[in-house]
This record gives sequence, C-alpha cells and structure tokens, in this order.
Amino acid sequence: MKERERLRINDLLKSTDQVGSEVVIKGWVRTKRGNKNVAFLAVNDGSVIHNLQVVAEVAQFEEQLKQVTTGSCVAVTGKLVESSGQGQNVEVQATDIVLYGGADPESYPLQKKGHTLEFLREIAHLRPRTNTFGAVLRIRHAMAFAIHKYFNDYGFYYLHTPIITGSDAEGAGAMFHVTTLDLDHLPVTESGAVDYTQDFFGKPVNLTVSGQLEGELGAMALGKIYTFGPTFRAENSNTPRHLSEFWMIEPEMAFYEIADNMDLAEDFLKSLIRYALENCTADLEFIASMYDNELMERLRFVVENDFVRLSYTEGVKILEQSGVKFEFPVSWGVDLQSEHERYLVEKHFKKPVILTDYPRDIKAFYMKQNNDGKTVRAMDVLFPKIGEIIGGSQREEDFGKLKKRIEELHIPEKDMWWYLDTRRFGSAPHSGFGLGFERLLLFVTGMTNIRDVIPFPRTPKNAEF
Repeated sequence: MKERERLRINDLLKSTDQVGSEVVIKGWVRTKRGNKNVAFLAVNDGSVIHNLQVVAEVAQFEEQLKQVTTGSCVAVTGKLVESSGQGQNVEVQATDIVLYGGADPESYPLQKKGHTLEFLREIAHLRPRTNTFGAVLRIRHAMAFAIHKYFNDYGFYYLHTPIITGSDAEGAGAMFHVTTLDLDHLPVTESGAVDYTQDFFGKPVNLTVSGQLEGELGAMALGKIYTFGPTFRAENSNTPRHLSEFWMIEPEMAFYEIADNMDLAEDFLKSLIRYALENCTADLEFIASMYDNELMERLRFVVENDFVRLSYTEGVKILEQSGVKFEFPVSWGVDLQSEHERYLVEKHFKKPVILTDYPRDIKAFYMKQNNDGKTVRAMDVLFPKIGEIIGGSQREEDFGKLKKRIEELHIPEKDMWWYLDTRRFGSAPHSGFGLGFERLLLFVTGMTNIRDVIPFPRTPKNAEF
C-alpha cells in the first residue's frame, strides 16, 4: 500500500524517472544553511542514510524558513531536478513548505554534530534521528527479515515460546521474577516462606532466559522450528557485551546430529552476512567510514572462508603451545574466554572456527554425552573480533542418561517432567543452537558496545525509556 502523495527519499535517490516532476517529501531537517537569497535544507525521512537537499527561495518562504531549524519536521512540495552540487544527483526546488513540528535550537540535543555514543545513550528516544543509529536500526531490520526469510526458505516453522516461564533453561544466570503479589504485604507460609500459591500462577515464575527447551518440544512434532524473541537475564553486569533484555534466535531440528548442526550454523551465518552486504551497502559503508574501516573486509572474510572445525581438546593444545601469556590461563577443563577464542580465529587459523566436544562439566545438562564420559557434543562458532557468536549442541535423546544428569546437577525433576516426557515418548536424535541477535549485530555493524545495536538498552539501573 502506497501513501498518498509522499515519496520516500530512498526511492527518489534511486529513481531517474521522477526528474522534472512535482514530488512531495516529508521528513526531518538535518541541517539548514544558505544566504540572504536562498536556503538549503538537508531533509531525511529515515528511509536511507542520505539526505535529500531542498532548495528554497528566501523571498518566497521567509516566514516559514524562520521557523525551520535543525530537528524540525517538514513537508515539502517541489520540482525534482538534477543537482549541480557535489554528493547528490537530485534535489528539490521547493514550491511549498509546511512545518509540522518545530525544534527549539536552544534545547534540541542534536543541534550540533559530533556527539559521543555515550551521550547519545542518554537520549535513546532521539538517537534514532542520527546517521549512526538510523543506519544501525535499518541494518537491524534487514537482519531480522533475513533470519525469517532463511528459515522459511528451508522449511522451518516459527514457534512462539513463552516469555513467562516456570523453568530455568540451563541455569544460565539470575532471572527476573514475575509476580502480582503485593510486595509490601507478601503472604507467607507457616515456615515464613513466601506463599506463592496465592500468586497469579500459583507458583514462582520468571522471565525466560531461553526458548530452547520449549523449542525442542516443537521440533519433536514439527521437525524443524526456530524461535526469535526477547530473553532476559538479571545479572548485575555493566560490560559492553551484556544486556538485561536481548533477543535470541534458537533453531531446533529433529534428526540433526552435531555435524548437521554445524553445517546449518555455518550456512545460516554466511547467508545473513551476505544479505547485509547485498542489501545494506550504504549503511554499512557509512558506519565503516565513521567507526571501523576494516568492517567490510571482515564481513567478506566470513562469507568467503570455510569455517575450521576442531575439538575443544585440540583448541586447548594450540593455545597452550602458542607461547602467548593470556590474561586468563588456559588448561583442559576451563571455559574458554574471548581472548582464547579470538586467538584461534584471528591469529592461528585466520578463519572462523567451530569448536566441538567440550568438557561435560562446563556445559549444560541437556547436551548429548560422548562415549568417553568426559565430553559432550557441544559446539561454539567463533568469529573475529567478538569470539563466540553461536553456542549449540546435539541434545541428549537418551532418557536414562538425561535423567541421571538432571539428578547429578540437583535440578528438581518436578520442574522438568515435561521435558523428560519427550525422551519417554518417541525420542529422536536432535540438535539446535542459539544466536544472540545483538551479538550478531555487533559483528555486522562493527559497533563495539552492545547498547548501541538495540533501540532501548536495558541494563542495571537503566530502564529510562
């Protein structure tokens, strides 16, 4: 469905058949300059990184132009003509200007250029109007679309898993509790504990940290599913890599073993990055020019190289023999840190890496146990600059082994009966993985702080907008 009259700036900049015709554009003024005879307005409507220049005769629009400042919202009618100015093919010669909303130049926070990313986080409600965050948000949209397209094209079904859950997927961290109880007058049992039988769900519930376990249930009926939704972790972490609310993509596939899982993860990531290179060129080139001049090369590096596959044991041996003094010492049995992962990718192999067969004791209870009794069929995909981008595994389909592992870790079986049922009734080999959407966007955009790839970051002490 097309809007009446208005044309998107992105379409006008790409099209040549509108030159000479009357057009209507609507957007926000990025800059205003000129002299006593003519004013030049750079207008942006969010559809593209580039602005469209509007040329207005001062004598004709003197009163309107007095009110038009940086940040104002305007509708402009005029003739689209070829531009003689540098950096643009076309411009609009205004015949009518309507001011929708002004912006006081004394108080508008984006009046000047060159704001730091830290400052822009403080005005998250306005930062989408900047070039950087307009570009990031368009790329975020494109990646979300590419994810749904990929899975739809390959026969996956989109499964909506619950946001409110009574289970902790893997002991993945502190969870946000959900309750309707009056916190000032909590009901208690005779022993003094909170009486959750009086709560809305009659039991303690939390915001989910993962849709994986419920996703497995879907895979055991539909074959191949994926989830794509918000997840929450209540860890008091203020690093550039952590959010309290973030989005996860989690495919689960019946009849996939670990090698199939690795094949899917590699093809999936390459497809997404290829989509970004083909469809987000202007935005990527802008971000690269501003923040990371190696960005385009790094994206092509992933698309053009086969991923190296090796076991955790082999990876540790390489790290131990590297001669590098890591901040975190490495030995068999430790959970690898980002510095270890990046060394394997950037220094040793110079290719993306998939590590497999991790020690059982550092991985989640649901991962399929290998015959050696020490390792599980886990896999982590490691990328340059950020380390782990995907974590996954073949899931344990054997009822006895899974039940024993749950008991070893003292996970209450009363909370996992439904999960064990999928191993009681028609169990099958199956696999899956998780991709943090914001972690993907960090890689694709080259941004260095995860707060800058989500519209409204939720972090400790920060839920302003």
